[in-house]
Amino acid sequence: MTILGEIALWISLPVALWGAAVSFAGGRLGRGDLVLSGERTVHVVTILLVLVSAGIIAAFLGNRYEYYYVVNYSNRELDTYFKVAGLWAGQRGSLVFWTLLLSVFSSIAVFFNRRRNREFMPYVSGTLLGILSFLLIVLLFAEVNPFERLGFTRFNGLGLNPQLQNYWMTIHPPTLYLGFTAFAVPFAFAVSALGMLKVWNMVLVVLTFLLTIFATFLTRSGLIESVHSFAENLTIAYIFLGFMGGMAIFAAILIIHRLPSLRPENQIQSFLSRESAFLFNNLLFIGVTFAVIWGTLFPLITEGFFGETRNVGPPYFNRVNIPLGLMLLALMGIGPVIAWRRASKRNLRKNFTLPVAMGVATLAVLLVAGVRHGMALATFALAAFVMTIVVTEFWKGTKARARIAGEGIVSAFRGLVKRNRRRWGGYIVHAGVALVFTGLAGAAFDARVEQEMVPGEAMTVRSALGSEYRLVYESLSHTRPRVADDVQENDWRWTALLTAYRDGERIGVLRPEKRFYPVMEQTSTEVGISSSVLEDLYVIPKDLETGTDRATFEVKVLPLVPWIWTGGMIVAIGTLVGLWPPRGVPVPSAVRERAVRRPVPAGAAG
Repeated sequence: MTILGEIALWISLPVALWGAAVSFAGGRLGRGDLVLSGERTVHVVTILLVLVSAGIIAAFLGNRYEYYYVVNYSNRELDTYFKVAGLWAGQRGSLVFWTLLLSVFSSIAVFFNRRRNREFMPYVSGTLLGILSFLLIVLLFAEVNPFERLGFTRFNGLGLNPQLQNYWMTIHPPTLYLGFTAFAVPFAFAVSALGMLKVWNMVLVVLTFLLTIFATFLTRSGLIESVHSFAENLTIAYIFLGFMGGMAIFAAILIIHRLPSLRPENQIQSFLSRESAFLFNNLLFIGVTFAVIWGTLFPLITEGFFGETRNVGPPYFNRVNIPLGLMLLALMGIGPVIAWRRASKRNLRKNFTLPVAMGVATLAVLLVAGVRHGMALATFALAAFVMTIVVTEFWKGTKARARIAGEGIVSAFRGLVKRNRRRWGGYIVHAGVALVFTGLAGAAFDARVEQEMVPGEAMTVRSALGSEYRLVYESLSHTRPRVADDVQENDWRWTALLTAYRDGERIGVLRPEKRFYPVMEQTSTEVGISSSVLEDLYVIPKDLETGTDRATFEVKVLPLVPWIWTGGMIVAIGTLVGLWPPRGVPVPSAVRERAVRRPVPAGAAG
C-alpha cells in the first residue's frame, strides 16, 4: 500500500496540472468538454491523494522504519491511533493532509455546483487545481517528500513528541486544517466571480486566504518556537512566502483591473442601519486580526531591528481583544434585526426593547449576587441580549408560519428553517457564539489551590459558583519501562489516584499522570478532569516523589467551561444548516447553454 501511495503522489501532479489547464481553457473558449474534463480531474486528484494518505498511514502502522518521516514521528510502542495521527504529526505528512483536505473540499464544491454557477465553475476548478498543483510540486521537489527513504532500516523510531501524545491529537489538527483549507474554495469563487463581488467582499476573501498561507509560512520558517512549528529547513518557508506574494500580486491586479465595476451602487444612508452594522462588523474583525498578527510578530520585529526579544503575553491580547470581542457580540445581535438603510424609532422599539430589558435584568441580577468583574458582567449582559433576539426571532417566525400554514409548532419550526436555511442557520450560529462568550467569561472566576500531600490526606477548593470540592489522595503507582538490547523502549508513568467529592457527594475517581519518555528525554503531564454542567474540575500533578509517594497537586475549578464546548457544537450545527444545499435549485437556461455547451463535431454542420 505504501508503494501505491508513492506512485499516486507522482501521478497526481501531472493530472492536477492537466486539469488546471483544461479548466481555464474550457472557460475561455466555451468548450463544455474541456470544462467537464477539468471537473472530473478534481475528483481524480482527490482519489489519488486518498491513496497517498493511505500509503503514509500504512507505513506508520507497518512500522516501516526505512522511511525518514516514519522514523521521526513513530516507534513500536506508540498506540495505534497515534500512528494514524502520524499523517499530520510532522511537516511532510501535514502538507499531504492539507492537500488531501483541499482536494476533498474542491470535489464537494464541484459536485454541488454541477447544475448551478456554471459560468464560474471552469475558473473555480482551474484555481483550485492550480493551488493543488503548487502543493504537489512542494511535496515532490522541496525536500519534504513523505516517502523519502533513509537507505537503511532502523529497528525502532524516535517516537512522537510527548506533547502530542494525547487523545485530542487525533482531533485538534484535523479540525484546524479543515478551517485552513476550506478558505481556498471561497477564494476560488471570488477570483471567478469578480464582476459580481464588491471591493469589501473581494478584499476580505483574498486576505483570509493569504493569511492561511502566512500561518503556514510562520509554522515552517522556524521564526516561532511552538509545538505547532514544523521547521525542518528554510526552503519550504521561502517557497510559501513566495507563493503568498505571488497570489497577493495576482489578486491585486484582478481587483485593480475590475475596480470600476466593483464600486458599490449605494452609499450608507444612516449610522443606524443594517449596512452600517455590517461595515462596523468587518472593521472590528480586521482590528482583531491586526491585533493578533501584531502580537505574534512583535517579538520577531524587536529582535530583528533592535537585537532584543520582547515577549507579548496574554495581558496584551486580553486588553486589546476582549473589548473588540464584546463589540462584535453586540453587533451579532443588532445586525440581523435592525432595518436596512435607516432604522426608524418604531423599528428600534419593536426589535430591541425586550432584548435590552433582558440584558439589563441579567446585569442587575448578577450585581445583586455580588459579581463585580466588569468585563464578565458586560459579557453576560450582552450574551443575554443576543440570546433574547435569537429566541424572539425564532418564536415570531415559527408562530407566524404555524398560523398561516395551519401547522403544529414543531412542523412550523422545521419548515421555517428549511425555507431559509442560510438565515436561520446564521441565527443558530449566533446563539452558539453567545454561549461560547458566556463560557469564556467564566475564566474571571477561576479558583486555584496548590497543596503537598501524602496518601490519606485531603485538600479542598471552593468554586465561585458555591460548590465545595474535596479531593482525597489515595495512592501513587508507577510502571517501569521494558528494556530490549539495553535500550529503554517505552515511557515511565506515575499515576496518582484521587477520590473527588462535591458538597460531600462522591463524584468519581481522578487519575492524573506524570510521564517520562526516555528516548526523547521529555516529561509530560496528563490532567485529571471531572466535568459537570456548570464547571470543570482539573487536578494537575506538579511534583511526585516515588520513594515516599509524597505529591504536590494543583487543583483548578473552571466555571462555565462546558458551555464553551456546547456553544462550539451549536455553532457547528448552525453552520451545517446554513451550508446545506437546498433541493431543486433551478438553473437558468441561458447560463446552462452558455457554460456547458459542447463543441459541434467536425462535419456535422453540413
